[in-house]
Amino acid sequence: MKVPLAQPIMTEDMVQAAANALRNERLTMGDSMVKFEEDFARMCGVSHAVSVNSGTAAIQLALLAAGVTAKDVVLTSSMSFVATTNAYVAFGGIPAFADVIESEYTLDPAKIALGPEVKAIMPVHLYGHPSRMDEINELAKDKGVVVVEDACQAHGAMYKGRRVGAIGDIGCFSFYPTKNMHVGGDGGMMTTDDADIADMVRKLRHCGRKTHNEHDVIGYTARLNSANAAVGIEQLKMLETWNEKRRSVARKYHEQLKDIDGLHLPPQPTAEVVPVYHLFTVRTTRRDELRKHLDGASIQTGVHYEIPIHLQPIYRELYGFKEGMLPVTERLCKEVVTLPMFPDMAGEQVDYVCEKIKEFYG
Repeated sequence: MKVPLAQPIMTEDMVQAAANALRNERLTMGDSMVKFEEDFARMCGVSHAVSVNSGTAAIQLALLAAGVTAKDVVLTSSMSFVATTNAYVAFGGIPAFADVIESEYTLDPAKIALGPEVKAIMPVHLYGHPSRMDEINELAKDKGVVVVEDACQAHGAMYKGRRVGAIGDIGCFSFYPTKNMHVGGDGGMMTTDDADIADMVRKLRHCGRKTHNEHDVIGYTARLNSANAAVGIEQLKMLETWNEKRRSVARKYHEQLKDIDGLHLPPQPTAEVVPVYHLFTVRTTRRDELRKHLDGASIQTGVHYEIPIHLQPIYRELYGFKEGMLPVTERLCKEVVTLPMFPDMAGEQVDYVCEKIKEFYG
């Protein structure tokens, strides 16, 4: 049995939606883009959603719209994909980090230090598990710091009855093909209740236009194509069903693997926190051996992420970051391994993965 790590879904309805947009709409900023934004804002429970061409662009333009500029510090988690910080380092923002909670992989509020140079804090809802937003929001409020949620892996996740992307000042999402929902290519979305921020992101994504011929800010070309938005509309209709299927797969993993010594499983849903399992990432000090064993059984695995952001070569070079700065993050990045997870994963596939993991542990 071959078990892939992920299996993006593209139905005939989604293909037809894209084709209809290509035939009948403006190719950029068409009717599908407007509807997708409205539908996504409604799902999150916010007043505004602004589509862009990637999750990275969503973070970048959101921070700029919130007033973050070159030499301002944005504090986030180093246990994330490098795009989290690339988004603002690209315009001269300065990265700062806090360590994570070992059992949750998300920012540890007790480790967050907000000096006067910090203009924004960006919790990462890693693997689809919400960060501790109440504590983070309280810290930010005390210091007058903007909170931007990196929800690029957490479409539809819930924290104390609210959707991620609607809990901080701004939320940012990615629609890369392996995410819980996609747009048939790259895409992203910014969510907020702040009309001024939403208007600025709309302007920034469209070359800084004030009117058709006037440009009063330095903008970018970061629009979402209409065909991609059309796919997004169809994908969004399935998001909650797909997320529940992911949670069902996660429950099966937990039931079969919970008693294995030396294998640490991700957190389960609670009354207050409902993750969406973009990835099912476990921890073991025998990661490389386990991956080799599973690969030999035609089971694909991943590592998210082997090198934390602060130890990436370019970040060492630019900022002098070194080992030992974030001990929990650095240890977890040496232990994490991602198991197959996708909505249509069959029970037999889950059983096979678990059987091979139990075989490895004897």
